Amino acid sequence: MIKISQAVIVEGKYDKIKLSSIIDGTIIVTNGFGIFKDKEKLELIRYYARTTGIIILTDSDSAGRKIRGYIKGAVNGGSIKNVFIPDIFGKEKRKEKPSAEGKLGVEGVDVGILFEAFEKAGIAASESLMTGDITKQTMFELGLSGGTGSRILRERLQKELGLPSVMSVTSLIEVLNTMMSADELKQRVISETEGSDDI
Repeated sequence: MIKISQAVIVEGKYDKIKLSSIIDGTIIVTNGFGIFKDKEKLELIRYYARTTGIIILTDSDSAGRKIRGYIKGAVNGGSIKNVFIPDIFGKEKRKEKPSAEGKLGVEGVDVGILFEAFEKAGIAASESLMTGDITKQTMFELGLSGGTGSRILRERLQKELGLPSVMSVTSLIEVLNTMMSADELKQRVISETEGSDDI
């Protein structure tokens, strides 16, 4: 398991499952060409590009290249690194037949090949200072979820941090864990609520 500070962009949920077995970090799924119309997710990717940086890991077929090119053009700034898997022909176990081009996608390649792909791109495991200790329980205790006015509190926090206004609690937790500890979040929420009386 390697710890990666950048957010890794993959095409599908099975790619995410495969990658989760070897890396400890944020993984964002484009849902294939769905990213072309998903403004919220694109805004999240732009945010990560500006802050932690992003790593694009798509399949080696033409669809993967098209998605990779779209993200690079749409983000237009920040830190973007590309990880490429080699052309390996075959069929994923869960599929009845090979893909249109007959190549294995991220989900189908061997774990060792994925490690090599990251190494070739010059991406080594990095020690993150973030403890990743913000949980759903943390959000609940701070009034950021499950309570009256929670949504307003979250939106205010997201705006102050330069995050998309529409985010699920789970997505917000992932992002916050790349930015601060639970204690730092608590201090921020306390200072915000003390300075406002409109909640």
